[in-house]
Amino acid sequence: MRAIDIIAKKRDKGELSRQEIDFFVQGYANGEIPDYQAAAWTMAVLLNGMTAQETTDLTLAIVASGETIDLTQVVPVAVDKHSTGGVGDKTTLVVEPLVSACGLPVGKMSGRGLGFTGGTLDKMESIPGFNVELTTEAFLSQIKDVGLVLAGQTANLAPADGKLYALRDVTATVDSVPLIASSIMSKKIAGGAHGIVLDVKSGLGAFMETLQEARELAALMVDIARLAGRKAVALLSDMNQPLGHAVGNALEVKEAIATLHGGGPADFKGHCLEVAAHMLTLGGVAENVEAAAPILDEALEKGLAWQRFRELVIAQGGDVSYVDDPNLLPKASLIESVPAPRSGYLEGIHAREIGEAAVILGAGRAKKADPIDHAVGVEVHHKVGDYVEEGQALFTIHANDQAKLAEARPRLLDAHTFSDDPVEPLPLFYGVIW
Repeated sequence: MRAIDIIAKKRDKGELSRQEIDFFVQGYANGEIPDYQAAAWTMAVLLNGMTAQETTDLTLAIVASGETIDLTQVVPVAVDKHSTGGVGDKTTLVVEPLVSACGLPVGKMSGRGLGFTGGTLDKMESIPGFNVELTTEAFLSQIKDVGLVLAGQTANLAPADGKLYALRDVTATVDSVPLIASSIMSKKIAGGAHGIVLDVKSGLGAFMETLQEARELAALMVDIARLAGRKAVALLSDMNQPLGHAVGNALEVKEAIATLHGGGPADFKGHCLEVAAHMLTLGGVAENVEAAAPILDEALEKGLAWQRFRELVIAQGGDVSYVDDPNLLPKASLIESVPAPRSGYLEGIHAREIGEAAVILGAGRAKKADPIDHAVGVEVHHKVGDYVEEGQALFTIHANDQAKLAEARPRLLDAHTFSDDPVEPLPLFYGVIW
């Protein structure tokens, strides 16, 4: 078997066999197939696509490139969630302890932010001492003892994915749906998930800007799960405006804590409850999402989810006093509320522009090596469809640098557009794919 023949077959729109895909992925992972041949192959995949079976075979080949975690040795069933990324998406911080408090253990490996989308690990590191670098043994021990763990991905988990992603990033092949789907699902399967709730975002602040693109990606990932012997459900959610109000690491932790206490923005709370309901359903705790709702409400109202969040922080070395009193979390030295320039209905709050402004302030990274300022960010005070009076606070900037604040302010203003006529609020979800 030769790499050049596999490249040519995909170039000519042929369907690759499991053996051909295994050969190519293993060869690239161990350095026998060079970057230039892998680049040609990824471009052929981008241009000609892959069937669901090919994409599943690719996913499992990536899984086989490294170690896998067997969670069944510590928990009877493992359910995970994955978000395709967005602005103000601190869902994991609420959903994971909420689901765990309902009796379904959750072991989650998350990532860091890059570009305008935030990273769960960066948010949790706003809490002094919180350790995200756990060994596989520590990961398994904590999910067994605490029922909840939130850590970074180990280097040995699906290493071929990291190598392929770095290549795609410099060869204009990031946008390939089969390559995106296999990247996401390989890490979930290698991490031991039996059931996966996929939060696939669509809109201006999402990787998939159109609903059609999001639906295509969601359907393919659900197909991969089925063909790989796993269960999955995909929720198509809106990301045209930020989720909740807070955008920025410590600000988002504070908002998550408020939500775990039963407060928080209505859209964010509603989003979390829907995702959690599907996780309980996949995990067999509830018969369906309707039956899951009262279970989740009780876990919130009785403080069980909040208690589980505290236990997570303590278990991973975080200073729990910072979550007991969120005012101790990092604060920006410059806080400025910006008034609405006119009265009217909010027609749009461009999520990507809000996220990019947060990066300018230092809340995100333009490059992987960039440092993060946990204190800075933006609070967006309104939602699409709200009526806002001229002079009313439109958003609040949290900054540690006057020049960055001045640069972010006009961008944030431009991200808000107004209408004289009433505007329909945006939906939280556009559909579910089983």
